[in-house]
Amino acid sequence: MYRNYIKRWMDIFFSASAIIILLPVFLILAFLIGMDMGFPIIYKQERVGKDEKIFVLYKFRTMNNKRDRKGHLLPDRFRITKLGKFLRGTSLDELPELVNILKGDISIVGPRPLLVAYLPYYTDYERQRHNVRGGLTVPEVLYNNIMPTWEEQFAYEVDYANNYSFFMDLRIIFKTVTGLIVRNQKNYGLYIRQPLTEERKTQNEKSNCHTSA
Repeated sequence: MYRNYIKRWMDIFFSASAIIILLPVFLILAFLIGMDMGFPIIYKQERVGKDEKIFVLYKFRTMNNKRDRKGHLLPDRFRITKLGKFLRGTSLDELPELVNILKGDISIVGPRPLLVAYLPYYTDYERQRHNVRGGLTVPEVLYNNIMPTWEEQFAYEVDYANNYSFFMDLRIIFKTVTGLIVRNQKNYGLYIRQPLTEERKTQNEKSNCHTSA
């Protein structure tokens, strides 16, 4: 009952309520972002959802558009602003995802919705994470591990996809609150992980070298 009906109705109710209540916060953050980084205010990016369907994820922008002499965007660590670090550290950059929840793209709780470019790099085991909707808050908070490796993250998410329940979702939501405090203590706003594409390519190259040897 919870998986088929109640979870979705809870997503609709709480996301709609949160959007209405937090509207002043949305407007204030939009103004600050516009002053700090310019437009657009909202960052849009294609992500992979349930059953590997592609959707557009919404976030508040956290980086500027600084480029090198050749016109290429600088690496993320050089483009994230002080305001952007604050937004990421407090997860305020994710507030526009409430619209995604209302639309049914993601849920309040679920695996982290990741880039389309990562699809060819998952193992069959890891693809099980797509059996459920992605989430605004994610299973890794249960393990007090806010900076997991890719393998750790996928293990948490596959376990969630196979075993989630009302009480598990409730635990994750409550743990998210304490997780935000830990994020600030560990300066999470500066945390930028190596893309899965690069990590898996490096692993494949090393594997091929060992095989050739």
